[in-house]
Parts: sequence; C-alpha cells; structure tokens
Amino acid sequence: MKEMILVFIAVFIAELGDKTQVATFLFSADKNLNPVWVFCAASLALICSSFLAVLLGSQLGHFISPEKINWIAGGGFITIGVWTLFKAGQGG
Repeated sequence: MKEMILVFIAVFIAELGDKTQVATFLFSADKNLNPVWVFCAASLALICSSFLAVLLGSQLGHFISPEKINWIAGGGFITIGVWTLFKAGQGG
C-alpha cells in the first residue's frame, strides 16, 4: 500500500499544471462539450498512456538499470526543454 501511495503522490504532483491538465481544462471550458464526457475521455487517455508506460518500463527494467533509465529520462527532458526554448526564441 505504501508503494501505491508513493506512486499516486508522485504522479499527481507531476501532472499538476502539465500540458495534459491544461488541455483537459480547455476542453472542459468548451460549452459544446459535456464536462462528464471530458472527464471520462481524459481519464481513459491517462489510463491508456499509463498502461503503456508501465508495460514499457517493466520490460526495459529487465535490460537497463533504473539508474540508466533515470539518466535517459533526464536527458530526454533536458532535450525537450532546450528544443522548446529554441522554438520559443524563433517565435513559434
């Protein structure tokens, strides 16, 4: 149970203010969309993407150490951040 709580807290905090949450916010603000269906669709999308992450992570864990996965993920985030800043500097 402690592991479940830890994962919940980590993912919940990571998702706050994330692009996924902003997109869901924008969809729910649309008067033509039912907020209940927006919630259901967004929840299903998160479940599916989380399933893929768990599936890939559990398989990669057999071949790559968690430390290397952290380094790869960190490098990926830095690369995305630099690319985003570069694009923003070009005006789009």
